[in-house]
Amino acid sequence: MKKTHLGLSMYLAVLLSFGSCQKSDQKHEEMDTKPLTEISEDDLVEFQDEHNAQNSLDFMGVYKGILPCADCEGIEILLELESGNSYTKKVIYHGKTDQKTQESSGVFSWNEAGNTITLVGEALPNQYFVGENYLLHLDMEGNRITGDLAAKYRLTKN
Repeated sequence: MKKTHLGLSMYLAVLLSFGSCQKSDQKHEEMDTKPLTEISEDDLVEFQDEHNAQNSLDFMGVYKGILPCADCEGIEILLELESGNSYTKKVIYHGKTDQKTQESSGVFSWNEAGNTITLVGEALPNQYFVGENYLLHLDMEGNRITGDLAAKYRLTKN
């Protein structure tokens, strides 16, 4: 009789563990198939709590891009994210008479969601959304840049 209860208990434990894995997978499938207009903030927070750029991506490395410039040909940015949340940034304003490389370094911090970094001590705009092998340079308020030039605010990992 005791063996039957032990066997039944083990069977139920295994069944419950598979059931909990299936629910997690179901949640991810629901998020993937839902139209963006139907995803609630609670869904996003729950989904983001599991995985984010900070804990899931290999974000360290060198990122490079040329951003639009109002009074020059473009702003070349080379941003290296290093261990210990440190960074080195090099900036060149192309088309200016004095094209000296401006260099800075320091530390960066992550936002609460773990998807955006702020270069501490840098002049605004100093935030970047972290994606898989790219950074998006954000505007003065930390929002994504939209419009015709939006794609030009992307730094690609080398």
